[in-house]
Amino acid sequence: MDLTQIDIEEKNKRAKKMMLWFGIVSLIMGFAGWTSAYIVSSKREDWISDLELPQAFFVSTAIIVLSSLTYFMAKLAVKKDNQKQGSIFLLVTLVLGISFIILQFKGFSQMLDNGYYFTGPTSSIKMSYVFLIAAVHIVHVVAGLISLLVVLVQQLRRKYMPGNTLGLELGATFWHFLDFLWVYLILFMYFVK
Repeated sequence: MDLTQIDIEEKNKRAKKMMLWFGIVSLIMGFAGWTSAYIVSSKREDWISDLELPQAFFVSTAIIVLSSLTYFMAKLAVKKDNQKQGSIFLLVTLVLGISFIILQFKGFSQMLDNGYYFTGPTSSIKMSYVFLIAAVHIVHVVAGLISLLVVLVQQLRRKYMPGNTLGLELGATFWHFLDFLWVYLILFMYFVK
């Protein structure tokens, strides 16, 4: 295919999708570094191997998986020109995303109540990693929520319609990535003792 023959709008779409994927790959590299450091550090003598992750982390996992489903349903609704249903699903996704963050902080509170701290004399390297990995993921979920708010506002302004859903697709791709990333992280922290 001769790329010079593609119209400007198509080139713009490809560029935006490529930039998103570059960002996602860089995030994968960052989290791969932290999880690799976690594995290397697990060989230390002061590593806590019997730590149980807070229950709130598991509930938040179910919430973020559900939010991916509602984002997917929103995209389907808009592609079928059901604007009202698309808006409702986006709003539900927003509520679920906020609920995820609230539950993550509840998980932090549960860890603190159990005597596990991020830093200080009563902390451990493992807890520092758990706090760090979860907190950095929360920061990215906040970015995903900002993206979702932009998509929701654009949807309410009727900017998306069948054949014109680029912003919705980009937002959904990032959101699904955050979902898969958290599922990977929770499984990683659960199984890598």
